[in-house]
Amino acid sequence: MTQSISTKTILKALGTASLFGACLASAQAEDSVTIYGRVVAGVDVQTNVHQANGNTGTQVRAASNQWGTSMIGFKGKEDLGGGLNSFFLLESGFGATKGATNGTALFNRRSYVGLNGSAGSVKVGKNLFIDNDVWFLDPTGQQWIGTANLVHGRNWGGANNVIEYQTPTWGGFNATFQTSLGEQAGSTTKGRKDGVSLVYQNQGLELRAIYDLVRDANGKYGSVMTNSSGVTVPGTIYDSSKELILGGTYTIDKLKMYLGYENLKAPDVAPGSTNKVNHYWVGANYEVSPALTLIGSVFHVNANNNGGSANLFMAGLNYNLSKRTLLYVGAGTVRNSGNGTFSLEADEAGAPLAGQSQTGGYFGISHSF
Repeated sequence: MTQSISTKTILKALGTASLFGACLASAQAEDSVTIYGRVVAGVDVQTNVHQANGNTGTQVRAASNQWGTSMIGFKGKEDLGGGLNSFFLLESGFGATKGATNGTALFNRRSYVGLNGSAGSVKVGKNLFIDNDVWFLDPTGQQWIGTANLVHGRNWGGANNVIEYQTPTWGGFNATFQTSLGEQAGSTTKGRKDGVSLVYQNQGLELRAIYDLVRDANGKYGSVMTNSSGVTVPGTIYDSSKELILGGTYTIDKLKMYLGYENLKAPDVAPGSTNKVNHYWVGANYEVSPALTLIGSVFHVNANNNGGSANLFMAGLNYNLSKRTLLYVGAGTVRNSGNGTFSLEADEAGAPLAGQSQTGGYFGISHSF
């Protein structure tokens, strides 16, 4: 009799433990923290790279982030009930070839916390600036030969002290509003950034409009900037300006077509400096097979007041060895005219002399986890 009672007790205890374990596993699944990332590296070649001695030459270097940024991140969420969730994201970009972070901040790309529910989502912290939504309009996926080149990286920045709100999606439409506080005593405009991104999606059609304001240390557009040595110098349209981006994509079976336009205005630059820039592009992606995608795009820019003009041509391919491992190839040429010093690649480490052209490309491997 005693043995029978003991067996029942043990079985009941095991059942309770199993139920507790199942509940714990379920809670962990809902409120888990995910570690994710990507490592990208390869080889890069560019012609007519301006050297310190004033000459130009061909440069061969290791390719670090040409196809996409190497990064490591942590994200998680918690179900608060009633359709409300809290979430966070911490993300740092780095260069795989040297192992150095892209900037001095520990989480140099994103570090925010927020809430998400039926009324939309709110984020507070650090994030990519709102004009990074140009990614959706870029045929290359913002590779180093892509939409950032002919505007000297103006549409590829980050933002600190961010407050961001995204609406729910209604009939294929949603909007995102972002402000990056300048945190200057006595002024609500100095060093401040603001923007809105609108998107409409309907089957294979996607339309986007982005408008943003990046103000300088005076609260103006292009009046001053701080150079790499920490010295205050006259600003440029590529550092602080008003920006409008319009474009769309259309997918037909295995073909995705891209069209984009970008306009920059900086009314407060020094007299005679470039205060207007117009940037246009078209491109396409074609899925030859589930593993292979071909990329082609053409970009054109015109900067007034002798800022120069340029045409940029890019062709590439992505080949997926698996869901996480990809081989990439990108090649192109930039043709500068006038005073144009637009670089073949977005990092501008190998910029040409004024009016000089460049040709080159890169290849490598990307592994995501």
